[in-house]
Amino acid sequence: MPLDAISLRAVVEELRPQLLNLRIDKVQQPARDQVILLLRGNKRLLLNAGANAPRLQLTELLRDNPAEPPMFCMLLRKHLVGARVAEITQPGLERLVRIELDVTDDFGQPGHRTLVLEAMGRRSNLILLDGENRVIDCMRRVDADMSASRQVLPGLFYEPPASTGRLPFLEETEEGLAEKLAQVNPEIQLDRFQLDAYFGISPLMARELSFRACGETDGRLCNLDEAGRSRFQDAFFAFANCVKENQFTPIVLKREGVPFEFSALPVHQYGLAAEMETFESFSALLDSFYEAKERQERVRQRGADLIRTATTARDRVRRKLALQEKDYAATQERDALRLSGDLITANLYRMERGQSKLVCQNYYDEDLAEVTIPLDPLLTPQQNAAKYYKRYTKAKTAEKYLREQMALARRDLAYLESILQEIQQAETEQDFLDIRGEMSDAGFIRKQGKKVLQRPSKPREFKTSGGFRVLVGRNNRQNDKLTLKDADYRDLWFHVQKLHGSHVILCTNGGEPGDQDITEAASLAAYYSQAKDSANVPVDCTQVKYVKKPAGARPGMVIYTTYRTVNVTPEEDLVKRLQAGK
Repeated sequence: MPLDAISLRAVVEELRPQLLNLRIDKVQQPARDQVILLLRGNKRLLLNAGANAPRLQLTELLRDNPAEPPMFCMLLRKHLVGARVAEITQPGLERLVRIELDVTDDFGQPGHRTLVLEAMGRRSNLILLDGENRVIDCMRRVDADMSASRQVLPGLFYEPPASTGRLPFLEETEEGLAEKLAQVNPEIQLDRFQLDAYFGISPLMARELSFRACGETDGRLCNLDEAGRSRFQDAFFAFANCVKENQFTPIVLKREGVPFEFSALPVHQYGLAAEMETFESFSALLDSFYEAKERQERVRQRGADLIRTATTARDRVRRKLALQEKDYAATQERDALRLSGDLITANLYRMERGQSKLVCQNYYDEDLAEVTIPLDPLLTPQQNAAKYYKRYTKAKTAEKYLREQMALARRDLAYLESILQEIQQAETEQDFLDIRGEMSDAGFIRKQGKKVLQRPSKPREFKTSGGFRVLVGRNNRQNDKLTLKDADYRDLWFHVQKLHGSHVILCTNGGEPGDQDITEAASLAAYYSQAKDSANVPVDCTQVKYVKKPAGARPGMVIYTTYRTVNVTPEEDLVKRLQAGK
C-alpha cells in the first residue's frame, strides 16, 4: 500500500528530532526515483518519489549506485552537500513533506533551499526550491501538455497541489459530524461516507472506523441505531485525538507471514485472518515492508529486457532441440531403409521401370512376411535401390551429427535457464550489467558500439555462527572466478543438487568448520537457487579441489566428485542474520 497522510505524519514526527541541525555529507541516486541523503552521524535519509512506493524514511539497506550519477543527482550535490537541516514539516494532512535547508554558497554567503517530496502515487515528485520558492529543478518535469492547471518546471514559482475541497478530519466537530450524518443518504456505506466527506483519512482507516462502529467494514449508515452512531462518533474522535497527539504505533499486517498492509494505528478489521507485528520505528517498518518489493521492482524494470531476451533465446533453443530429437528418432529407423534397398536389389529380375511399388517377401523374416515398398515410377529399379541406400547412409551420418548438436542445445538450454535464475536474484545495477555482458559474450545479445562503464562486482558475503566467511557468486562468470580462481583448494564448495543456483564457498583457511557452519552455508546455496521457496532441499558439498570445469563448458558449468549431500530448508531470516554477522 502507498504511504497515507497519517503514516507520513507519523514518519515526519519520528524523523524531526533525529535530523534537525544535521549536515548533508553526500547525495546519492541509486535508482531513477530514489535519492539518499547521507547525513552526519551515519544516517541515510531515503526520499522515494516512485509511483508504487513514495515515502520518506531513514534506511539501513545499502543500495548500489550507478557508475555515472544522473544529472539530477549532480544538481542536488551542487546545492545540498554541506547544507544543514533546519526543519521538516508536513503542511496540513497533505502527502507532502518540506525539508528546509540552510546552505552556504561558493562565496560564503548564507542561503536557503527547500527539498519538497510529493508522495502522491503516480504524481509523486521530488522538487528542489531556492530561497524565493522558485523551482531549481525536479525529478519529473511537468509541462502544460501534461497538466494544464499546474506546471512544475525550472524557474517557475512552486505551487502546492490543489486542495480537494474536503474538510480535514482533524478539524471536524461533534456538531458537524452529527449534521453530516443526518443529511447524508442513509444507504451509503460508512467508509465511503468518510472518504467523500473528509480529507486525510485513508481507505484502510475508513474501513477500520466502520468496523469499530458496527462490526463490519462495509456497514451502511441505515443499519446503525443510536448506539451504533454513538460508537462511530466515539471511534472517529478517538482516532482524531490519537493523530493530534501523535500517538502512533508502527504496525505491519501479515497473511501467512507475508506483509500486505502497514499502519500508524492498530487495525482489527481482519480479525484472525491477519497477524499484527509491531516495529521499533517507522523507518525499520518501511525497510522491512519494501525490501522484497523493491527487489522485485528492480528486476521488473531493469531486468525486463534481459528476461525477454533470455526467454526468447531459451524458447528458440527448445524448439530447435525438439526438431533435432524428432530427426534423431527418425534416424533410429534407418535399418528399414537398408532393408528396402536389399529387397529391391534381390527382386530386380521381377521389376520393370515405371512401377510405383514393389510387393515381395521379406527374406530376413522367419515367416517370409509380405512387404510393400514404395517406388519412384520415374526411376529405374536400380536407381530406386540406390536411393534407399543413400537415405540409409545419410541417416547414419545424421545420427552422429544430431547427437552432437543435441548435446550443444541441451548445454545452451541449461545455461539460459541459469541466466533467468540469475536475473530473478539480481540486486544491483552492476548485477544486471554483468549478466548483460555475460549474455553478450555468449552470443545471445548483440554487442553494442558504446562501451558501458564497468566496475568490478564482488560476491555476496556472509559469516556463519562459527565465524567462517561465506562467499556467494552473483552470476555465472563470478561463479567460475570464485570457485576456480579465488577459492583455496581446502575450502568447501556448495551447490544445490540438479538445479540452477549460485556457487557458495565456505572459506575454511585450513580450519575445520562445524556442522552448524556447513548447514548455514548449505542454506545459503539453497536460498540463492531455483529451490529458494522449497523445503528439505538437497545441497551437495565437496572440497574445491574436487570441482573441475569441462573443456568448452558454458560459464558456471562444472563437474565435481567425492561429495556429500546436506538437506536444508532456506530461510530469509537466516540469510539476513548471516549477512548482518559479516
